[in-house]
Amino acid sequence: MWDIDYNFVLSADSIVLQEDRPMHLLIVPEQTDSFVVYKNDPLVVAQIEVIPEDSIDSVWVKVARDQVTQGWVHESKLMEAVVPDDPISQGIHVFSDSHVLAATSLFIVALIAWLLRKMKKRRFHLVHIDDIASPYPMLLCISFAAATVLYTSIQMFVPEMWARFYFHPTLNPFGQPTMLSLFLGLAWLIVVLSIASLDDIRRSLSATEAILYSLSLLALLAALYLFFAIATQYFLGYFLWMLYAALAIWQYLRRHRARYRCSRCGAPLHDRSSCPKCGTGN
Repeated sequence: MWDIDYNFVLSADSIVLQEDRPMHLLIVPEQTDSFVVYKNDPLVVAQIEVIPEDSIDSVWVKVARDQVTQGWVHESKLMEAVVPDDPISQGIHVFSDSHVLAATSLFIVALIAWLLRKMKKRRFHLVHIDDIASPYPMLLCISFAAATVLYTSIQMFVPEMWARFYFHPTLNPFGQPTMLSLFLGLAWLIVVLSIASLDDIRRSLSATEAILYSLSLLALLAALYLFFAIATQYFLGYFLWMLYAALAIWQYLRRHRARYRCSRCGAPLHDRSSCPKCGTGN
């Protein structure tokens, strides 16, 4: 999983390290010194030893906090207590934390409640419902849902692939296993679509409407993640994603695609009426 000199950060509250080197015939000596390292301490792999006689875990790892503080621990115990010292891996660790998911769920509920309250006072644009004349927010939602389905599938069916990616992350989608290449390609597509969506939102709406629309888009993306992550675990995510993608595209082409342009400022229009940007009758 890792090599000598691999760097970690301790994410658990603490972990106990054994000072003595594990022996083949004496896995844990009756009297052995140990010490504790604590959360956020940096650790580096100093040595790896395989002890076949160990019934708990045959792989022992020697890690060092500094030149003086060094000790041994089972690989399985170490994996549960550390996160790689890499921004991608740390982002994955935070994103998959159950407390973060719970906080995200509460955030979605609060944001949707706030948006519904705003809708009673004034009408504003919403993704899929009263959308702007841009395909990018719709494509962003579809791509994000697809990435969620693929992400959950990788964790379900090829967890060893995700473990290798977690400890050796990369942003290069080429030369990776097929599922991982597709996921990384979708991640880059989401970045591009996010930039394009924000640019079209800025140009299509006033500042206040752009903020409300962006918040509704953020709430929808979070809701899509939770929904498709759960649905994929029950093997429903694949069918539901195809249904969602088809309905989203149909809704955009039927109701929100800009068929006309303003004769004065060139703003996209759904129909031949007054331009919402410059007020010119068309």
